[in-house]
Amino acid sequence: AKEMAVVTHHRLKQMDGTLKPDPDAELTEPLILRPTSETIIGDAFSRWIKSYRDLPLKLNQWANVVRWEMRTRMFLRTAEFLWQEGHTAHADEADAMEETMWALEMYRSVVEDVMAIPVICGEKPENERFPGAERTYSIEAMMQDGKALQAGTSHYLGTHFAEAQNIRYQDKEGGQTLCHTTSWGTSTRLIGGMIMTHGDDDGLRTPPAMAPRQIVIVPMLRGKPEDAELKQYCADLVAELNKGWALGSPMRAYLDIKDARPADKRWDWVRRGAPLICEIGPRDAANGQVTFIKRNALREGEKIKSHSVARADFVAQAPGLLETMQQELFAEAKARTESNIRDGFSTFADLERYYGTDDESGEFKGWARVCWSRPTGAALEDVGNRLKALKLTIRNAPLKQPASFGACIFTGQPAVEEILIARAY
Repeated sequence: AKEMAVVTHHRLKQMDGTLKPDPDAELTEPLILRPTSETIIGDAFSRWIKSYRDLPLKLNQWANVVRWEMRTRMFLRTAEFLWQEGHTAHADEADAMEETMWALEMYRSVVEDVMAIPVICGEKPENERFPGAERTYSIEAMMQDGKALQAGTSHYLGTHFAEAQNIRYQDKEGGQTLCHTTSWGTSTRLIGGMIMTHGDDDGLRTPPAMAPRQIVIVPMLRGKPEDAELKQYCADLVAELNKGWALGSPMRAYLDIKDARPADKRWDWVRRGAPLICEIGPRDAANGQVTFIKRNALREGEKIKSHSVARADFVAQAPGLLETMQQELFAEAKARTESNIRDGFSTFADLERYYGTDDESGEFKGWARVCWSRPTGAALEDVGNRLKALKLTIRNAPLKQPASFGACIFTGQPAVEEILIARAY
């Protein structure tokens, strides 16, 4: 309810010097702008699914949704955003759980392999589950400021939504059986995650697999007759590059001949994060060379680091350069994440000491990995309140767990798993 916008009028009117809802334009029924689609999809499932032969039914949609965000953050939390959602219905729990875990792995693969953002896959605790879900899983990414970003979620909904919306099928014996449903989603917040994971003081650093223009050719045009020859040299280079493949798809090279100073164009592409930026002058063309900079390793100290190679060598090396840059960006972010997850918290007081002075000192704090006993009910609510006082939340319980555990830092009881705790966006 806190995130749901309700439209009651379809027109505004000037009244008393301000725009107000027109009394003559009130809707017969209020229009609720849904924050997610389980309700409308569930209604469709109840009409479309009749027999076990209809299962599994799997839907994927891209849709804009509206949430009543009081404090918006560009890309991360906006009132309206583009959202990818999967919704599926299955005959039994085993099939539904297989789909839930498939979706989680699909998100991990996209975020790690394409966006070069390392994530930790795990299950959310009871108080962090999607409302109505039996189990919620997430992928969590660490941003450069140490905060966590929930980059995608996958939910096994059990039969809760099926019961509420009468999603049933006729089984092989002729009886009526409730479906087991799942839902999973992510949104344009991934773009924000990519910016915060890879950006530096010069702007974006776009992973080559994500970059719409992987190699940008900037000819050093001077408004002279020889410009035509230089443009042709660069156009031929782009055509050659676009015949090659890197990271599983054709390379994406682009010739920038817009009317602007070459230095301005170079810095425009640096800010945009183009992986390889080539500045080619008449001397390069005459010598059959390519001079380029790598966006992920732009500087050597304060100085811009450039490389010059023969044109044929650059064309041959370009796929490998892009693939290496992709790996380097991921490795850099992975090392930062792993080095900023701290262990060794035996009690909640340890956690308070670690995070308690954070706001005053301004010291960077990453995540904490702690043991817990999976409390429920009032005990779980107490954990949530104690963490909230430190502006912390439980991110997830990683799927990869150690063989043994110490005592829960919240209850002192024997722990059953490790969880990750962090401040989050």
